[in-house]
Amino acid sequence: MDTISGYVEHIIFHNDENGYTVMNMTVDGDELTCVGSFQDVHEGVYVEAEGVFSDHPVYGRQFRASRARITVPAGGAALERYLGSGAIKGIGPSLAGRIVKKFGEDTLRILEEEPERLAEVKGISEKKARDIAAQAEEKAHMQNAMIFLAQYGISLAMSVRIYEHYQDQLYQVLRENPYRLAEDIRGIGFRIADEIAHKVGIRPDSEFRIRSGLCYVLAQAGTQGHLYLPAEVLLARAGELLGTDPQEMEKYLMDLAIDRKIIVKTAPDADGTPQRQVYTAQAYHLELNAARMLYELNLLTGEDEDRVDARIRALEKKDRITLDPLQREAVKRAACCGLLIVTGGPGTGKTTTINTMIRYFRSEKKSIALAAPTGRAAKRMTEATGYEAATIHRLLELSAVSDETMEEIRFERNADNPLEADVIIIDEMSMVDMYLMHALLLAVAPGTRLILVGDRNQLPSVGPGSVLRDLIRSGCIPVVTLTHIFRQAQESDIIVNAHRINAGLPVRLDNNSRDFFFLRRDDAAVIQQSVLYLVAKKLPGYVKAQPSDIQVLTPTRKGPLGVESLNAVLQKYLNPPDGRKAEKETPEGIFREGDRVMQIRNNYQLEWEIRGRHGIPVQQGCGVFNGDCGIIRRIDLQNELMEVEYEEGRMISYTFRQLDELELAYAMTVHKAQGSEYPAVVIPLLGVPQLLQTRNLLYTAVTRAKKSVVLIGSADVFQAMIDHATEENRYTTLAERIREITEIESGKQF
Repeated sequence: MDTISGYVEHIIFHNDENGYTVMNMTVDGDELTCVGSFQDVHEGVYVEAEGVFSDHPVYGRQFRASRARITVPAGGAALERYLGSGAIKGIGPSLAGRIVKKFGEDTLRILEEEPERLAEVKGISEKKARDIAAQAEEKAHMQNAMIFLAQYGISLAMSVRIYEHYQDQLYQVLRENPYRLAEDIRGIGFRIADEIAHKVGIRPDSEFRIRSGLCYVLAQAGTQGHLYLPAEVLLARAGELLGTDPQEMEKYLMDLAIDRKIIVKTAPDADGTPQRQVYTAQAYHLELNAARMLYELNLLTGEDEDRVDARIRALEKKDRITLDPLQREAVKRAACCGLLIVTGGPGTGKTTTINTMIRYFRSEKKSIALAAPTGRAAKRMTEATGYEAATIHRLLELSAVSDETMEEIRFERNADNPLEADVIIIDEMSMVDMYLMHALLLAVAPGTRLILVGDRNQLPSVGPGSVLRDLIRSGCIPVVTLTHIFRQAQESDIIVNAHRINAGLPVRLDNNSRDFFFLRRDDAAVIQQSVLYLVAKKLPGYVKAQPSDIQVLTPTRKGPLGVESLNAVLQKYLNPPDGRKAEKETPEGIFREGDRVMQIRNNYQLEWEIRGRHGIPVQQGCGVFNGDCGIIRRIDLQNELMEVEYEEGRMISYTFRQLDELELAYAMTVHKAQGSEYPAVVIPLLGVPQLLQTRNLLYTAVTRAKKSVVLIGSADVFQAMIDHATEENRYTTLAERIREITEIESGKQF
């Protein structure tokens, strides 16, 4: 391990979020590039660092720092340079010179012990002296905390978060129960807390460790779509994680239940055997409350069915359309029921059914609200109906919050301020998770009709739950399943083959089609080039669209045909470097003006605005969500800002430290494309992991294409996906909760 010390001459790159820095230093009179994590680094400060020298193939000799700290060198000139570097806000080079001239070698002692004496310097008031002293003291406290945390191997970025949360209490927390970090600080999970606990000397069989491990496994289940875990599964996973006998953790499971951290219910499994189900308290109450609200909405409206039939037929005659019996039944039930589910695959007339419902309710002078889970799905709904549709978040009037977790979201529309609509129609319900469904139900007043539309065979929501399937599975809510494929839809091989895939039937891959093609290729490099050729050259003219409108969908993130590799290739050719386009390099890659990008996590705080003439904001709001796509319109290198335009003209400014929330979107996973429709879709199918070779993933990918879909790769993989009908198994009990409440309330009526 080598040690260097010197002045920071120039900062090439700095990420405020994790402290990662590339900078030029002067070390013993020579210039050296140093790379590592540094907190609060400024040009002009003095740095001591430990690490190793390395030779970068492009940038040459570098010093890679594993540990570093900003310090104050001895000597008047050095002190003056340090104070004037910007290390302490309010002190520039000129004022630093006067301070050092006044106090000389005693400057540091004055700052630490007699800061009020700074007021003796011309240009420093008593108030400014106190402010400078407070900053110096805070920096000293933070520096001490950084040194303390570094001995446990905690990174700089993590150390800053820990210090900001606990301040001086961090020493007590780390020594007594470092597992609190996993509960209190976003981004510090159980594994990191466990590493710290090991270094601090916490015993492997500590109560703190086992309780935290159980909660961690349960929380991780939520990220996999589950609302609960069977006790045996939870204990087995926790035992593997902790290296502890599952039987020895039973008492801690009960302790957590007593502390109301978890809820344990017993219910029969598929074989009728009693099974303990373990929920987080929040997940259990989400399902229970949602079931209660659904029951309260699920009422007959008292409409005269003959009158409704007559009104529907009059609308058919007026609009010169003919509904099939199931479509007519769906419109009739929408009029007569407080709650309705309409489901069906592509080409079965869901849009025509929704449009007829809208015209029916408008003829009845009912107010209507339309919404979908994403901006892209809402835009499609608007185009299909001619009436404005919003995202569910906008419909509920999302408020800014101080945390990323769904449970911290605040909506202006809720039980105390419900939506002012007689009828609410939600499209793309397969994408709605349990959290969002609960928030929606809170804002729907009893007496309002709620109509939920979706395709149950699509992939389930990214978030926890399997809402649409559970509602249908409950058997307690009116459901109309549209099955007839209309003649116009039958002319599309995309739609016909999507239904064949969903039914597990063979699909002809002879390419005697106008919109469904399969190119057999067995080499990933060749497939990459074929994808590029199709997107850049072949498909735009064929479907009369721009290359930017063609979407590449892939099952995987990694590998030569994964999202990351394909995005790099497509960016290089679709939006190449150009001296007129600003670009920003990050550790993950390059962002360039004109790039298509996607938000990869929910951020409920980011503010957006829609601008009118002369760039004046005409509408403002907050929130951008996982899967939202936009175009980079401007990169401001001087002010470290990047501006992205999303659907509906929403403009969002990202600071450079927020760029880890974005990734290129020339290619995306199939999951991210839910609710979207593109003129043409290209799907590489080679080397797909076994777990991702599923029928509903293939079905979802194919049904994203409007005019043309091209699959490239292995016909064997294609057939294996059709044959793999098993749906993702999610541990949810919304259907059971609905049935329980329905049975209880029905019993009260007799």
